[in-house]
Amino acid sequence: MKKEVKNEKNSAEFEAKITELTNDLQRTRADFENFRKQVEVQKENERKTTRLATVYKMLPLLDDLDRAIGAYVELKPLEKSLSKTLDGLKLAKIASGQGVEFNPDLHDAVMVEGEGEKEVIAETLRPGYYYEGEVLRPAMVKVKKI
Repeated sequence: MKKEVKNEKNSAEFEAKITELTNDLQRTRADFENFRKQVEVQKENERKTTRLATVYKMLPLLDDLDRAIGAYVELKPLEKSLSKTLDGLKLAKIASGQGVEFNPDLHDAVMVEGEGEKEVIAETLRPGYYYEGEVLRPAMVKVKKI
């Protein structure tokens, strides 16, 4: 009878130990999954930051190409190719042509002429760009009030 009581006591201790170890294993597995997900998010953020920095460094080159295409008619066919390349990079120009309504979120006004209520763009001095749908650099413009 003493053996039976001892076996029941040992069995209960083993069950408690198994439950404890199982819970530890489940917590460790959950911690590992959370860590793995956090590392993936960090990697993606680093990739985005690297792409953004690279694209931002290319903007002066794009400005030069844009001026060259505007100055030399022979380079006009490059405009379509450049546009496709920009689309592939998830980079788009901000609309800042003559007559477009001025938007301070998209345009940086460096000069304002005239007197009136409505502000429209008179001239684009430097194009602005969206990157992945967000403003990377606002367009530098000259504004005319009408």
